[in-house]
Amino acid sequence: MAAQPNIILVNCDDLGYGDLGCYGSSVNRTPHLDRLAREGMRFTDFYMASAVCSPSRCAMMTGCYPPRIGCGEFDGKAVLFPADATGLHPDETTVARCLKDAGYATAIVGKWHCGDQPEFLPTHHGFDHYYGLPYSNDMGLQKVRPDARVPLPLLRDEEVIQQQPDQTGLTERYVEESIRFLRANRDRPFFLYFAHMHVHLPLLVSERFLSASQNGPYGAAVECIDWAMGALLHELEALGIDENTLIVFTSDNGSRARGEGGSNGPLRGHKGQLWEGGIRLPCIVRWPGWVPAGTVNRTLFSSLDFLPTFCALAGAPLPGRPIDGKDFANVLRGEAVDGPRDGFAYYWKNSLCAVRSGKWKRFVAHNEGQKCPPAAELYDLEADPGETTNLYEQHPEVVRRLDHLLERFREDIGDDLTGAPGANRRPSGRVANPVPLCTYDPDHPYMIASYDGPAG
Repeated sequence: MAAQPNIILVNCDDLGYGDLGCYGSSVNRTPHLDRLAREGMRFTDFYMASAVCSPSRCAMMTGCYPPRIGCGEFDGKAVLFPADATGLHPDETTVARCLKDAGYATAIVGKWHCGDQPEFLPTHHGFDHYYGLPYSNDMGLQKVRPDARVPLPLLRDEEVIQQQPDQTGLTERYVEESIRFLRANRDRPFFLYFAHMHVHLPLLVSERFLSASQNGPYGAAVECIDWAMGALLHELEALGIDENTLIVFTSDNGSRARGEGGSNGPLRGHKGQLWEGGIRLPCIVRWPGWVPAGTVNRTLFSSLDFLPTFCALAGAPLPGRPIDGKDFANVLRGEAVDGPRDGFAYYWKNSLCAVRSGKWKRFVAHNEGQKCPPAAELYDLEADPGETTNLYEQHPEVVRRLDHLLERFREDIGDDLTGAPGANRRPSGRVANPVPLCTYDPDHPYMIASYDGPAG
């Protein structure tokens, strides 16, 4: 094994399973990400732990299903909003904390969305530095939300350095910040978490990408993401550290349903749903000389597995409390095709709605609005990734096996649908008197008085 590899985790916002060329898109040009797939490993059955952003990101940082860490819901809401009292508990151990304790320089550039109060910010969760938006890019002053009077804050570490930044140039600023971090830490192991604002609404993209897009503003945002990857790859090569850098590229949840140009490929459903289109995402892993180039892997893999996998590669100890991730280091190195994950739970808020084991997915409920009506459904995801044919009646033995798996998750993590409390759940973080990071001032010289475009 090489010395501790540098690790770059790139996470997009609302990018769908079918939005990249290497995942079948014919309308979005993604040459740099397609190159990443040619030179690395592309996963077909990769899952985030939630179909919406805040629980998805809290889970990815900790290797835990959202309900385990109190992040299945936030005072009844599916995601966090500005000045919410809850967030990722300061006692939770993030992947950044694990790697920092193992000698890594750590930084996040981009969207956090695990809580905006000081106790919940990245600098309290193992990151040396933070530069970006603390939550979604639509949570600022917008023409379509005239009553939302909280300006969008851009943070450096814990300080608001700009309100209402021009989003059309923000990805370029993120790339610049990331490159500064790479150059400053070229001689030591580092962990960079680059969390794009694209392709979340509003789609505010620079004219360079808009004028060339074949898929409107959405395609422009996807191609801006691709440009950013090209810039990072170029810098790694220029610094001579490309071959000791592991890159992981993915998205926080599926594309939206409103027809702005996104695609979840052959998968049914969209963001916010537990059909595959809401929670199965693209995932590409590249590490020259270690991850076999040009490989396609169909094993069941999840963002929950990043923390233990990165810790194994870095020689870092795991957190001293239960997590849900598995070590996939041998899969990434090409030493095994199948990973150690034997099951996956589909939670909506704190309700266990479905499980997957092997090729089989068992629904017991569908998350529709605020209710989860019961379901009796079984799908063969290998033969039917679009979840079109219910095989519940044809395979009672599979249903029984997956029902046992459901019970294991209920006993361990809990389930609001059945009232199971879960033996190993932990609370979210909470503050007594939350305050917004900034407030509207009619005399402030905002660069952008109010963002235009649909909210998302």
